Amino acid sequence: MTSELRQKPSRLSVAPMMDWTDRHCRRFHRALSRHALLYTEMITAPALVKGDARHLLRHDTTEYPLALQLGGSDPAELAEAVRIACGEGDFYEINLNVGCPSDRVQSGFFGAVLMERPGLVAECVAAMIAASDGPEITVKCRIGVDNQVPEEVLPDFLSRVSAAGVGRFAIHARKAWLQGLSPKENREIPPLDYDLVRAMKGIFPALDVSINGGIGTLNEAEAFLEQGLDGVMFGRAAYHDPMTVLSQADRRIFKSGEDRTAMDAIDEMRPYIAAHLAEGGKLAQVTRHMLGLFAGRPGARIWRRVLSEHGHRQDAGLEVLDLALSEMQARAA
Repeated sequence: MTSELRQKPSRLSVAPMMDWTDRHCRRFHRALSRHALLYTEMITAPALVKGDARHLLRHDTTEYPLALQLGGSDPAELAEAVRIACGEGDFYEINLNVGCPSDRVQSGFFGAVLMERPGLVAECVAAMIAASDGPEITVKCRIGVDNQVPEEVLPDFLSRVSAAGVGRFAIHARKAWLQGLSPKENREIPPLDYDLVRAMKGIFPALDVSINGGIGTLNEAEAFLEQGLDGVMFGRAAYHDPMTVLSQADRRIFKSGEDRTAMDAIDEMRPYIAAHLAEGGKLAQVTRHMLGLFAGRPGARIWRRVLSEHGHRQDAGLEVLDLALSEMQARAA
């Protein structure tokens, strides 16, 4: 495998997750992996084009490589959102959400409901590609929805959307049930079908295919890559146990860089947190994303408790981080 392929950011990525992967979370994850592709939370095209959501595009160059995920179903509106985004930073890619099953997303006629309308998705991505001045346009999708037969609809979906110019897909290896299941249940109840995603790579060898859904360790990620998939996208595991997923990723997945320790990440976050506080920000806005740093390790519960109880204080500063560390280390001794 060439060095270029080994270091392609999408070999390992952290999925866009609403209320979680904001700029503070991404900066923390970047302290654990220099190479993994990080995603923004989904931002709707109408909010960018017609609303006041441009602040959601705010990021720091230290987050790169960074992908933006958009939600929408109007080709012209999505194209305008892409133009706006291209003026706000050097995004590695701009991704169209064709996987979210929430009621709010369905009511806006985008997300997983678009699995039933591959022709419209093709129109959307074609308009996005025409509007982009650099970032690759990609798609994150499900294997199907409701009573669709994934073995039939997924190949058709990939064929029609790739014909419009999309060369990379991240596939959540579960159906989405648009009625009857909550978004949380849709992440857990529909059975995973990894074999189908692997089959898509065989049917469409020229496409870059990343697999998503239920993946929790780097051992699993390495296995999927060895089986021929181009990338692995982690979701909740990267948030709840970032050390397990990200701290060894550069060495093991990208063959570049050294493993990171929890203390490395904390030390790197200190000046970031100090700058955030100096701008009037609150400690908990950052540290809420760091609660899982010691997951599964001695003192993890103390670490979470101190940050949760004291981080929301109006005057909370770096001393809270120090207190959490000292109490955790004392309990673990």
